[in-house]
Amino acid sequence: MKTFIIEIEGLVQGVGFRPFVYKLASSMGLEGTVENLNTGVRVMVNSNNESLEKFVEKIWSESPLQSQVESVVVNEVSPLHFTGFSIITSRNLSEEITRISPDIAVCDDCLADMEQQEHRINYPLINCTNCGPRFSIIKGVPYDRPLTTMDRFIMCKRCSAEYNDPNDRRFHAQPVACNNCGPVYSMLIGDSEIKGINDIIKRTAEIIERGGIVALKGTGGYHLVCDAMNEDAVASLRKAKEREGKPFAVMCRNIDCVKEITHPGKEEIETLQSWQKPVLIIEGKNIVAPSVSNGLRTVGVILPYMPFHYLLFRKLNTGVIVFTSANLAEEPVITDDEEARIKLWSIAEAVVKYNREIYNRTDDSVGRYIAGAVRIMRRSRGYAPTPVKIDFNGEGVFGAGAELTNCFGMGKGRNLILSQHIGDLKNAPTSEFYRTAYGRFAEMFRFRPEIVARDMHPDYLSSVFAEKLARESGIPVTVVQHHHAHIASCMAENGINRKVIGVAMDGVGLGNDGKIWGGEILIADLCDFNRIIHFDYVPVAGGDYASQEPWRSGLSWLIKYADEDAISDDLPLIKNTGHEKFKLYTEIVEKEINTSYYSSAGRLFDAVAAITGLSHTSKFHSEAPMRLEAAIQKGITTNYGYDINGEIISFGKTIREIVHDLKSGISPGEISARFHNTVARAIVDGITYVSEISAITDIVLSGGSFQNRYLTEKIISELSSKKFYVYYHHNIPMNDGGLALGQVAVAAARRDAGMI
Repeated sequence: MKTFIIEIEGLVQGVGFRPFVYKLASSMGLEGTVENLNTGVRVMVNSNNESLEKFVEKIWSESPLQSQVESVVVNEVSPLHFTGFSIITSRNLSEEITRISPDIAVCDDCLADMEQQEHRINYPLINCTNCGPRFSIIKGVPYDRPLTTMDRFIMCKRCSAEYNDPNDRRFHAQPVACNNCGPVYSMLIGDSEIKGINDIIKRTAEIIERGGIVALKGTGGYHLVCDAMNEDAVASLRKAKEREGKPFAVMCRNIDCVKEITHPGKEEIETLQSWQKPVLIIEGKNIVAPSVSNGLRTVGVILPYMPFHYLLFRKLNTGVIVFTSANLAEEPVITDDEEARIKLWSIAEAVVKYNREIYNRTDDSVGRYIAGAVRIMRRSRGYAPTPVKIDFNGEGVFGAGAELTNCFGMGKGRNLILSQHIGDLKNAPTSEFYRTAYGRFAEMFRFRPEIVARDMHPDYLSSVFAEKLARESGIPVTVVQHHHAHIASCMAENGINRKVIGVAMDGVGLGNDGKIWGGEILIADLCDFNRIIHFDYVPVAGGDYASQEPWRSGLSWLIKYADEDAISDDLPLIKNTGHEKFKLYTEIVEKEINTSYYSSAGRLFDAVAAITGLSHTSKFHSEAPMRLEAAIQKGITTNYGYDINGEIISFGKTIREIVHDLKSGISPGEISARFHNTVARAIVDGITYVSEISAITDIVLSGGSFQNRYLTEKIISELSSKKFYVYYHHNIPMNDGGLALGQVAVAAARRDAGMI
């Protein structure tokens, strides 16, 4: 008999991995130990070669569903004596990272226990080794109960017996609890506090059924819920939340309910039912209250993922409720119970909470099916902080991220730790969330910054934070152009480290020439890039207001491209703006007063949405492009004219032909389809030209505009038919939420090349 040490790395903590190894070894009659280290899981075992081979094979093939085994390294050591097989105390042995599990949706076994186990009947915070809170409650590593917000809840005898029984599903489940010893719910209504889960569920259901709003504490923050079929209730919530236009997500009772209100495909159904339980944006059937999607064709849908959700749907007659983050304007989702009580009384009739602290805030993740797969557009609950595998050494590199939809990134060896969704860093609470999250991540993952990478825009709050961190740490800063970071992000996610043709399309990113980019075709590697082709520059007045007021872009594109005699009061944009305002704006642009030059795809889409009358002012980020996509008339294959002159793609012909179509009575839906076809074909033509002069056939697509399903699928289809190799995002957001990965990749490559 020999003694072997087996080092297992990957997502192997907080997912029932030690109990799995224990049961596997015991079933095979092996003796030894298993323990958590900050590097992963270590197994020491006495075995012959044949049994060892079978043991390792089963570790790979039978590991828990939520785990991710990335490496299993076996070494023989001097013989040791063991009595039986046991789980031993966790240890810290190095500065390497511990994989922290994301929060996991409640499993079917726990839902069954909630109806059958005497001490857990209707227990609304039930969990086991296979499910329950993880990242949201962890305060330190290794992942053990004293380092979570469960530390103050002392297990009762029954829970302790389960926790210590190798044959129990709750063996070493750190958040294990029951009705006798665990966290409990309470409900605040006016001056009254209701306790007892059955009464809380009943009262919550009653409020929702009669059109009221309830604030409900979730896994990573509070939500606001109401009946999604009741237009008055949804409209009331929209008004109270100061959210005039942005669509609400809805939670459906089950997958049959999802099918009743949307058209989900096979992949969407599988993702909705996965243990991550994200929100998916799916084509709707116009069944829910109109104010839910507010004129868009899609609905953001999620399935229940907490025990409380299932208990609530047992009492509700409606099968679908609005399920939106409880935050005001663009502030972070509320996690603190007292803050919820103070801030949400003006919105909600009742506040439902539980007395376990949310230590790490996490919004619901969001995805959309695009080009054959579900793509993650907001990476948070269920996904963060799972490391991203990278094929370069990112040790010590901090990527500060962008200003909007921010996530930051930390390099640890060949892993990138991407934060949960932070949000828009334009207000004090979100900026404070950013700073707090950085400190917690640095501590949990033992991160010591060696290089800081930031966006080229010096005034982004992420850039300001990065510069301050670099000064205080005495380390260098490398500046990464916004769209280069987008391309590098997609390259890093796909394991590419060679020259590619990168297409970056979004709303705003400061360029090397001091102008605003966003419609770019680059030749890039991880170190640097050359801008080969870009959308024609158009002057837009108003600074940051340009993204909030699409009419500004619409007028700018008309001023630059439309025939003067065609700009008349019968155009929707001129009618909505007023002729005098149009004349004043023209004068401002001509005198270049507070005017910036944009090559931005986002502003181009804003312009067309405004010109066609689909969006005059935006009530939420990217509303105009979303409404333009929603308006697309199916079955249109024609496109407008455009020009590619040297390094410029000009949509002058496009604008003139759109104006002609509007005057001819062509519908906005047909115009939108032709416009999307035009942009797609212009991009493909531009790529084809760049490929001809460079002999590069690897194409990388990134940037927020590629959240547009129609546009992205059109471009990928046409590129694939031309035998290009197309790389696109999957688990990393294509919007600015994925920018930090690109920043880290660029900084690491520059360090390796001796450029830093």
